[in-house]
Amino acid sequence: MSVLTLTIEGRDVAGQTGHTILQVARENGIEIPTLCHLQGLSDVGACRLCVVEVEGQRKLLPACVTAIDEGMNVTVNSERLAAYRRRVIELLFTERNHVCSVCVADRNCRLQDLAVELGLTHFDLPLLSPQASVDATHERFGIDHNRCVLCTRCVRVCDEIEGAHTWDVMGRGTEARLITDLGTPWGDSKTCTSCGKCVQVCPTGALFEKGRSVAEARRRRPYLPYLVVHEGRTR
Repeated sequence: MSVLTLTIEGRDVAGQTGHTILQVARENGIEIPTLCHLQGLSDVGACRLCVVEVEGQRKLLPACVTAIDEGMNVTVNSERLAAYRRRVIELLFTERNHVCSVCVADRNCRLQDLAVELGLTHFDLPLLSPQASVDATHERFGIDHNRCVLCTRCVRVCDEIEGAHTWDVMGRGTEARLITDLGTPWGDSKTCTSCGKCVQVCPTGALFEKGRSVAEARRRRPYLPYLVVHEGRTR
């Protein structure tokens, strides 16, 4: 692989061919906010929080799936980007029914943390208040669609790490929902191994362990990188 040089946030950095802007930025201590990205999983650019400005490009580009190029000049923080990211978080909150005060992931939620970090203090957009269900048919776990942000972390960890591909996404737009086994209730799934990986990588309170009360959903954040290396020892 050849080495490419570029500028990120005014700093001269280098990375290998095929590396993404997000990879190179984090290797050099430059933080870019993310929600759907998780080390060890493939990147899909679902949340659009990691968008950056690239000189010569009119549109914003997702850092997690944009490969670096020689001489590229990248801006990570600007008023335009801050406003865009706040609006993304606002859309995620207003699209579903996020009531933090009664959520198992309260104060342990990536969406909540991002709202604070980005200075989101109120909503300008109307709440959609959809009729989202809760599936508690599984013996150990449950899914609350009210809190799902469709990051697809669960889909990818189940497919790429566990190899079961129990999870998928059905529907489009605001009607999109996570499903197990083509719409089978989670408790009736024939492919789910009950490993709990999907629950551990969920950034919100959408996937939870039964028996957890408000603010008790402590995720094991280093769980996935550990699985990538030691998968054979965890089953």
